[in-house]
Amino acid sequence: MENTEQKEPGYGLLMVAIVTGAFLMTLASSTINIAVPYLMEHFNTGLDTVKWAMTGFMLSTGIIAPVTCYFGERFSYKTTYLISIIGFTLCSLLCALSWNIQSLVAFRILQGAFNGFAVPSTMSIIYQVAPRKKQAMAISLWSLSAMLAPAFGPTISGWIIQNFNWKAIFLMNIPIGIVAIILVVKAVPYYKLNPPAGFDLLGFSACLTASVLILTAFSEAAQWGWTSKETISFFSAGLVLLAVFIFREKHARNPILNFEIFKYKGFTISVIIRSVITMGLYAGSLLTPLFLQNAQHISALDAGLVLLPPSLAMALCMLVVGRLYNRVDPRIFVVGGIISMAAGSYLLSQLSLESSHIYIIMCMTLRNVGIAFATAPVTNLGMSSLDRKLAGNGSAVNNWVAQSIGCLSIGIFTSLLSFLAKQHAVDLSQADTAVHMSKVLLNDKAFVMGINDVYFISVIIVLIAIPLCFLFKREAGDGGKQIAANSGFKPAVVVDNTESL
Repeated sequence: MENTEQKEPGYGLLMVAIVTGAFLMTLASSTINIAVPYLMEHFNTGLDTVKWAMTGFMLSTGIIAPVTCYFGERFSYKTTYLISIIGFTLCSLLCALSWNIQSLVAFRILQGAFNGFAVPSTMSIIYQVAPRKKQAMAISLWSLSAMLAPAFGPTISGWIIQNFNWKAIFLMNIPIGIVAIILVVKAVPYYKLNPPAGFDLLGFSACLTASVLILTAFSEAAQWGWTSKETISFFSAGLVLLAVFIFREKHARNPILNFEIFKYKGFTISVIIRSVITMGLYAGSLLTPLFLQNAQHISALDAGLVLLPPSLAMALCMLVVGRLYNRVDPRIFVVGGIISMAAGSYLLSQLSLESSHIYIIMCMTLRNVGIAFATAPVTNLGMSSLDRKLAGNGSAVNNWVAQSIGCLSIGIFTSLLSFLAKQHAVDLSQADTAVHMSKVLLNDKAFVMGINDVYFISVIIVLIAIPLCFLFKREAGDGGKQIAANSGFKPAVVVDNTESL
């Protein structure tokens, strides 16, 4: 093995390759949501079964994330990323060919596993290869691709299902996947660290089982009940195995994850703030579509059109943040973004059945702009505080935590909404005005009141992150050392002549 300088196609083409793959993965995870009623009808099954096509995808993504670092350092992140796109594209074809709901769920779980490899790999490639001055813009473009897909996903899938069928939402991933594969082969440099000596099978087993138990508990808590023996048993067993995993990794000769990264103050603070932002993000992605479709009773396609302008505004702001990051204290972006996010969420806690779509668009735009201003800077502050060789560990931990918090958020907010809506329904039925309301209207009002309560709770959660922002230093340490020369994009790579990818 020898160190050489390898001529690369360029920073721009590299980002196109990363953005295309990230867009594909996020698009596939967002388009299925609007197809749920059609899947229930086609397979003649209930929501409790169909939802595993979504939660199974999320569970497997979260489970795989911690081991991405091993495979990335063992085979290179380019190889890992390329295989993930190939597998993801093939799984899209298998999903379209599903013959029953069980096969669809199985293929979605497998697809989620490939997705779990892709997300940390792309982040690692950015921080290993991109020049430091371009890393903020790179992570903004990376985040932009993840934001554009959910923006267009509901509208695209709604139109496709109305004009074709549910299988088409999986088939459309195939041409995008082929383009992404070609771009990765051509544009992503082969950068390989010294491969780990061995694979910690015991640690992986503990991590795998802990992730399954904890993420399943979060996902099913809304149905089982947060105090049910199933939820408590799964969660407790998961925590025990998680502790075993952490203890094992601290003492293993070849750990899957290097928990030394949490000694970097900037990274630890970043993970905490991102977790809070993620909870706020999932509140909006869950509650607003429910309000539009279940309370105001508009179609899924119309709901997607209402949510499109705020999502586009968020995508545009991602670009603005990337351009201004090196000129403005990034803590200003993070604090301002959190305040904007909290303000938009507070306004959404004042909804009524008569709320106009213009009002919702304005509130969601304010909220989404805040998410855009906070997400990329806080991610870059954390990742750039790490040494380059820990970039893989950092991105794997970031993705693992994000998936876990996502499941936790959905479980908590769904359970709270169900409980609070029932309480409001009881209160409204006992009020004097109940005699003038139909049962449908009463339930709709109670549902909206429950949504308002959950939105207000999300405001409190989001505001917790503000004091933590001031713990960041202006410059996030020496971890983000510029890998390429300022004059051009020529990263120093370690080339193993025995491998071609």
